[in-house]
Order: sequence, then C-alpha cells, then structure tokens
Amino acid sequence: MCATRLTKHCSTFLSNGDVALLNCTAIVNTSNETLTDKNPISESIHKHAGPELRDELLKLKGCRTGEAKMTKGFSLAARFIIHTVGPKYKAKYRTAAESSLYSCYRNVMQLAKEQAMVSVAFCVVSTGKRGYPLEDATHIAFRTVRRFLENHGESIETVVFAVTDVEEPTYRKLLPLYYPRSEVEERVSLPLIPADIGNSEGEPVVPERQIRIAEKPGSLEDDSEEDTLDSHLGQVGTHAFARMEGDVDKQRKLILQGQLSDATMQKQHQRNYNRWLCRARAEDLSDIAALKALYQTGVDIYGRTVMVLVGRNVPVNLIDMEKALLYFIHVMDHITVKEYVMVYFHTLTEERNHLDSEFLKKLYEIVDAKFKNNLKAFYFVHPSFRSKVSTWFFTTFSVSGLKEKVHHIENLRQLFSCILPEQIDIPPFVLDYDARLEMQRLRNYRKPSQV
Repeated sequence: MCATRLTKHCSTFLSNGDVALLNCTAIVNTSNETLTDKNPISESIHKHAGPELRDELLKLKGCRTGEAKMTKGFSLAARFIIHTVGPKYKAKYRTAAESSLYSCYRNVMQLAKEQAMVSVAFCVVSTGKRGYPLEDATHIAFRTVRRFLENHGESIETVVFAVTDVEEPTYRKLLPLYYPRSEVEERVSLPLIPADIGNSEGEPVVPERQIRIAEKPGSLEDDSEEDTLDSHLGQVGTHAFARMEGDVDKQRKLILQGQLSDATMQKQHQRNYNRWLCRARAEDLSDIAALKALYQTGVDIYGRTVMVLVGRNVPVNLIDMEKALLYFIHVMDHITVKEYVMVYFHTLTEERNHLDSEFLKKLYEIVDAKFKNNLKAFYFVHPSFRSKVSTWFFTTFSVSGLKEKVHHIENLRQLFSCILPEQIDIPPFVLDYDARLEMQRLRNYRKPSQV
C-alpha cells in the first residue's frame, strides 16, 4: 500500500486489492442505472455484504448516471456502501462523459461529508464494461477528490483508492501529480500536470458553455467618448457571432491574396487549429494509441516535460496518417502549454517508417503557436546519414525557427547528459541497439593498441 499526505488532517492511500474487504466508514460500488450490474467489484461487495444488500437496493429504485446513493454495509467491514453510476464512454460524447464521471466522485464525497464520515474507499469507476479510458478516468478521480478535500473535507481523515494489478501502474504514475509526498516530488511532478485540470472544484470546464455577462449592462459608469462599439462588444463573448466577423470564405480569399493583417491571419489559424482539436477529441483514435509511438515520460534536467516519439512504431504505409495527425494534436495539446522537449528514436527505422516531408510540413502549419514556442529541444537519437540530410533540408527550406532546436544524438550516453536515465522510458530494442553500438565502439577503440 502506498500512502501520501494531502493536508494536516487527511491522508490518501493506494491499495491493491478488493475494496469490499477494506475497513472504512464507507466503500464505493460502481454499478448501472438499475443498481444490478454484474461486474467484479459489485459481485464481491454483494458476496461479502450478504443478501440484505440486494433487498435494500430495490428500495432505492435505481440511480441515475453521475448520482450517488447510500445503503448500509450489512456484513461488510465498512458501515456504509455508496453506490454510483459511471458514464458509458464514447469518444464523440467525451465532454458529457467527463462531466458525468466528475459528478460520480463529487457526489460520493458530498455524501461522505454530509454523513460526517471519517474514511472513504473508492473503487475505479466506469473503466470496465463502460469503457472509460483508464488514464483519463484516473486524472478525473484524483483531481476531483483532491479539490473536494481542499475545499470541504474537514471531517474526512482518510481516502483510499482500491485498484487491481491492471490499474495500479496508472494510479502509481499519476498519484504524485495530485498527492505529492514531499516538496521534491511536488517539484518533479509539477511539469507533468495536464493543463485541463478543471475549475476550483475539479469540474471539467467547457469554454463554449461559459456565459459572459457584464455587471449592470444597462448602466454606463464611464461616459468617456473614448468608449467604442468594440469595447462593449468585447463583454458579450468570444465566439464568431459576438465578434461580428465577416464572411469566412471572403476572409480566406483575402488570405490567398495576401491582403489580411497578421492579427487576422493568426485568428484564422487559431480557428483552424481549434477545428482540428475538436475532431481529435471526438474521433476514436485507439488504433493509433495502440502503436505506442508517442508517449509522455519524465522531465529533463531543467524540469521540462519529455515527450517520446518512436519512429519504428509508425507504420506509415499501413495507417491513416490523418488520424495519426489527429492523435498527435490530441496528446500534445495540453503538454505544449508549458515548455517541453521531444525525443525521437530513429533507431532501426525502415522505409515504411519514414514520415513524408509534406506530412511534417502540414503538421507544422496546423499546430497552435504554443507547440512551436514552447518546444525547447528536439533530440534526434541514432540518426542515419540520410536522415541528417533530410532534416537539414526540411528545417532549412520548409519550416522556420526549428533548425536551432534540433540536436542529433549518436548514442544514449549523450542523451543522458540532457535527460537522466530514470526520467525516460526507452523501448528495449533501442537499449539493445545502443549496447551493440557501444560494444562496437569499444572494439574499434582497442584495435590500435593490439597492433
């Protein structure tokens, strides 16, 4: 069991085991709308609680998605069971799923507070048959509980997250981000916290749904003649209609003719990127994610987030490259709000793994400005002569501002001078290849002395 302290009055634990066996004031059960779901967690709770639980659940007459209802614990070690219903996850309804899962954890904590409970043990909600991606669900669970404890958790002394062997690695990886055990762990984890951590309660924030209302809109506190129509419209909102933008097709025509200002072109570019981002969040990209070609690891020696790209895991001729582009945007959007570095393993790539320069140029043109501004280094590991030449041409003639950030790294020893070994997850085949290179280097070094 892993423990971490949040405040002076509350401790958080990670437990690998059956939530039904924990001796807490309340344990959490994840179920369906009729409270009859047959999943491993519910079945274990029913088994240990006894037949009285089933009769008690019939009296509740179901539970809506996102709600939480309470029963006695009966034969359990826990005095109470809090039943909640997580959302069924579909990528195109991701926002609704996020809000519902947040409500599950928030309503459980609210019940615990209202009943003056001392300890609560959570199971993992909604990631089984309901299909919620485990890592996304873990972020929501941790941040919601953390925010509640900060704002309303005076009576709660202990929170336990009960996980299985499958869930434990993800929970252990993300736990220090929200519940650091020391100041050192907090500093290391800070760059890894995603940008979208919700509002002050941990609730997901949807910018499109934020309503902006000016205080006393009918009154004019300042009668200055300098007030313009634009200054008043700025209080209405930031959507296209509020800004009274002109014909979009006409604007695109002006862009082609080079007649739009830089500011207008930047707005046009931002709108285009936002469209790609919305598509990325709505599309099912699980097939691209399964390639394990792009992932977040630790931080470099300056505390900047490290993102890894594995060239050999990108079968360019077999996958939908537009979906690959969407996946890149989806993964990187919250990373790039802070300074970050990229590590590209070119190790043992073949012709089928080489990204086309036109694709790279398109990607560079689509992404938001923060991608380019906050990228501080691009480490190109195990480059070939051909890849060095291609990179030089691409950064010299196709894109601007990238050339000075690219660093060709011949071996892992060089990489470790920038990123400590424990801060980067390196594929085994890369380690094997680098070890062979090192052995060859040593053999070549010894040959002259043997003559």
